[in-house]
Amino acid sequence: MSEPDAAAERRAGERIAKWLSRAGVASRRDAEKMVSDGLVKLNNAVVGHPATFVAPGDIVQVAGKVVESPDRTRLWRYHKPDGLMTTHRDPQGRPTVFERLPADLPRVMSVGRLDLNSEGLLLLTNDGALARQLELPSTGWLRRYRVRVHGEVNEAALKDLARGLVIDGTRFGPVEAGLDSRKGSNAWLTISMHEGKNREIRRVMAHLGLATTRLIRIAYGPFQLGNLERSQVAEVPARVLKDQLPK
Repeated sequence: MSEPDAAAERRAGERIAKWLSRAGVASRRDAEKMVSDGLVKLNNAVVGHPATFVAPGDIVQVAGKVVESPDRTRLWRYHKPDGLMTTHRDPQGRPTVFERLPADLPRVMSVGRLDLNSEGLLLLTNDGALARQLELPSTGWLRRYRVRVHGEVNEAALKDLARGLVIDGTRFGPVEAGLDSRKGSNAWLTISMHEGKNREIRRVMAHLGLATTRLIRIAYGPFQLGNLERSQVAEVPARVLKDQLPK
């Protein structure tokens, strides 16, 4: 968006899909679908177009319920235990991250996902636009993991991952992988990547003949798991968040 267009948008208010996303109702794309499905009202009139703007003092409803104005953008670090799905609803009835969060937390969404059997750092935010921004590979943030594997580790093969690879027709970007320790047929690795496709680490390890027996995300960009206990949530201070966000 050009500077004049951005300035005009600020004067008019905020596009309703973005407003709903920041309010934590849904992602911007899902909010646009809600608009097209006729579920969104602005000042008691059905919104007919996602380019509709919301100004201060306007009343927004979704499916008949008034939506509170978006809070300031906030971000939390969460230590996800294994055995939880990173979704708001699971068709198979498996427990989810969002069912286990503290009751005093506002409605939040995750920045990316960790699969059922993965654990470690999961970032949570009340701002859908921020979540989408931080998920993009173009943000340039490394995701770093500790990974326990079973099998014979070939260190030369680990180094070759830095060139990227193709598995069953799927291209994976460069992966930084190093051996930390080895005991018998088990080893701990540190793995870093800029983009994490679905089950990427497990698939890459399997390609090397290694079974992943534990996967812990320890960092997402500048944010660290640190000493967070399992299931613990800690808010990132506003000043730290402002300093660390991509400019």
